Amino acid sequence: MIRTIVGANWGDEGKGKVTDLLAASSDVVVRFQGGANAGHTIINEYGKFALHLLPSGVFHQNVVNVIGPGVALNIEALLSELESLTARGVPKPQLVISDRCQVMMPYHIDFDKFEEERLGKSAFGSTKSGIAPFYSDKFAKVGIQVCQLYDRELLRQRLEIALVKKNCLLEHLYHKPPVDIDGLIAHLTDLAEKIRPMVCDTTMLLHRANREGKTILLEGQLGSLRDPDHGIYPYTTSSSPLAGFGCVGAGVSPRDMTDIVCVTKAYSSAVGAGPFVVRLDGPEGDELRRRGGDAGEFGATTGRARDVGWFDAVATRYGVMVQGATEIVLTNLDVLGYLDEIPVCVAYELDGERITDFPATPLLSRCKPVYTKLPGWKCDIRGVRSFDELPDACKAYVAFIEEQCGAPIRIVSNGPKRDEVLYR
Repeated sequence: MIRTIVGANWGDEGKGKVTDLLAASSDVVVRFQGGANAGHTIINEYGKFALHLLPSGVFHQNVVNVIGPGVALNIEALLSELESLTARGVPKPQLVISDRCQVMMPYHIDFDKFEEERLGKSAFGSTKSGIAPFYSDKFAKVGIQVCQLYDRELLRQRLEIALVKKNCLLEHLYHKPPVDIDGLIAHLTDLAEKIRPMVCDTTMLLHRANREGKTILLEGQLGSLRDPDHGIYPYTTSSSPLAGFGCVGAGVSPRDMTDIVCVTKAYSSAVGAGPFVVRLDGPEGDELRRRGGDAGEFGATTGRARDVGWFDAVATRYGVMVQGATEIVLTNLDVLGYLDEIPVCVAYELDGERITDFPATPLLSRCKPVYTKLPGWKCDIRGVRSFDELPDACKAYVAFIEEQCGAPIRIVSNGPKRDEVLYR
């Protein structure tokens, strides 16, 4: 059985908590794309954590955690995360790394920063984690796989090829010093030895686990609207956060994928640049941002204040569709308990015409939200242990969102902690 957890929107939907929850009944948890450019916030008996590269199953000792070949592997960041977990009392997790995984280089991070600085006001809102330069190298076939770190001669050959262009750009475009190849090789060799015990053929590991009837959980980063093909291009990430890519980025067969769990908030939030139709400015937005999540709506990786708005049914319905969701998890429902009435964006107005299908980015920038208002429940629902015990207005809100999105809402989160969930 292969389950996949993905985001319906712009990322930051609360996938970390959901993965942590479902990992308890899983044998294997796999990160299949992205890198340290986004974070999953998890609150459990050990405390509050923001994971960036580690799979969200690391808090369960029975779970094998896999860094799949589709991940942008920042080895230093990974080792730092591992150390921070054990320093806070978390038992050392079972962790394996694909030998086909590609390595995030220090120069990828540098180029990301330099390019955002060069673009200025035209920047894409990068987290400056090296993601775009990393994937550019991967698809230009000048990247370095983990398995290549253990052949020093091959590693030098690969780096010499890559650094010809890079040093030229550093000198003439960014006016920075060139990369010292000897120092870089020594650095990479040291890192390679530190992860050597964890490196293996994870594709074979997953296929064996599936044949043995194990439950495998694929964990996506970001959300549908950050997909480079189906999202708000160019304000996207550089790898696909869609469930369909899980087969490629993890190394499993699409025939074996079963449940696709799509996560969305009870309102909208986004961090990063790009059009955001339901954006709330002023005191109304400040209040929602302050109340959002466990400590407000601020990025787990960047710390940047997220844009917030009311639930966008147009964007979410599209996100659920392209993910192929079999069910939805609705998070942060408790945040809305302060409102007398709750707007929901059910359509867009585009040049005077009402539309309900999510458009491409140039048209999206001209769209205005069309709202339907639902009655609020005006009480704190944290502590409620059963969906049936929720106020009628709250249950009606969930039912309305479900109808708008076109997939069943099976789980509702009414607080940030692992056990603050309600099942329908």
